[in-house]
Amino acid sequence: MSVVLDQNRSSAKEAHSLFHANPILKKLSKAQDHAESSCATYRGIALKTCYFMIATLFGLLLQVILQNTVLAGQAALYSFSIADGIAITVSRLEVMILAGTLFAGFLSHLVSIFVRRTIPVTGTLYCISEGYFISFLVFKALGKYSFLGIEALLLTIVVVGVMSWLYTSGKIRVGNKFHVVLMTMIISSIAFSLMLAVTAMIPATSAIAHQLLHNVGLMIAVDVFGILIAALFLISDFSLIDTCVQEHYAKEYEWSAAYGLAFTVLWLYMKILDLLMHVVSKKDN
Repeated sequence: MSVVLDQNRSSAKEAHSLFHANPILKKLSKAQDHAESSCATYRGIALKTCYFMIATLFGLLLQVILQNTVLAGQAALYSFSIADGIAITVSRLEVMILAGTLFAGFLSHLVSIFVRRTIPVTGTLYCISEGYFISFLVFKALGKYSFLGIEALLLTIVVVGVMSWLYTSGKIRVGNKFHVVLMTMIISSIAFSLMLAVTAMIPATSAIAHQLLHNVGLMIAVDVFGILIAALFLISDFSLIDTCVQEHYAKEYEWSAAYGLAFTVLWLYMKILDLLMHVVSKKDN
């Protein structure tokens, strides 16, 4: 039995050696431990994914409660724009809490990448942080456009459902070609972002970067490209979850698989929300 498992594990590694969906599931796909009892299951991964989504909801509710209690009546001192035609004013305390929340989320995610066993804690903290930020955007920053939060949620559910069907039906198969395409798209996205950042820092070209960043049509195209990347990440996540279950990874890896999927879903939601904000700002202008 152990010989068969070792052979299966080698085959799985070869199939996924080129590229992996995200840092969490990349760690999972490199894992060496298998167990013949108490193995990872689809049900276990699904339940833990729901747990991380509930943690996100908790962060959302926490922001709403603070906004209507501690932060209520705070003098607005800072004003900034999150999209053309969508501006927000916030108090110093709001900025401090939001900055602390985002930093805690970033640090938690960083730790979860390198120390897998901390994911039940660090993954929870990241999801709470992300939920807080989403709530801030939807209920505070967007103002009269807060309905975009619901639209983004519905579209996220649709995209996840469609990509799940495409994967389970075999319409999209994860292989070397799939990974090459996904890697190319990611490198292109990173290269474009770096180009904008460098252009913005050079005085002679900063005006060009400013024009590009405020070109709503271009930003919509960038958002659509980002959504496509996130959607393909879902396919890769599904494939690695299959590997986790079918290759009999230990049950503890359910946390890694669930958090990896939850991370991708939240990323997809943010990209869709960003797209909707740009579309609304274009209509208003």
